[in-house]
Amino acid sequence: MMPARTPSRAPLLALSLLLAAGLAHATLPPPSPQQAAAAAQKKAQADAQAQQDKEKLIQSMDGIAARYRARAAREGWTTHPPVAVAAPSAALSAPAVATGMAPSKQPATGPVRSEKLGTAAPSADTKARPTQAMPRGADPTVNKSRHGKQ
Repeated sequence: MMPARTPSRAPLLALSLLLAAGLAHATLPPPSPQQAAAAAQKKAQADAQAQQDKEKLIQSMDGIAARYRARAAREGWTTHPPVAVAAPSAALSAPAVATGMAPSKQPATGPVRSEKLGTAAPSADTKARPTQAMPRGADPTVNKSRHGKQ
């Protein structure tokens, strides 16, 4: 006696997955004016907090550098003068996207010079000719002057 066959659940499962996918792609309604104002206020508070954190970090780094230089002077360590920062701290805090500036493809100093691209002369330590291949079966540490060849 064969057991009774139950109907397949695959079509039902496929239909439920299609309905779930349709619900997942549904768009949300636009935020209300109150929600938009609350989001803008929250973003402004987060930006202000980030600005304060950046200023604290810069002050902390300056303090650490000053303590190091003072200790180096006491201990007699060799130090070099601090490097001047090209961009002011205000430029560090504002991203280029917010100011509407597009990132530059070329540096401000001029075109890139590269040996690989052929836009610069080869270095002084570059080989004059390619390395010669070793003969088959030869010891890689052969000293030609020792074997009579000069």
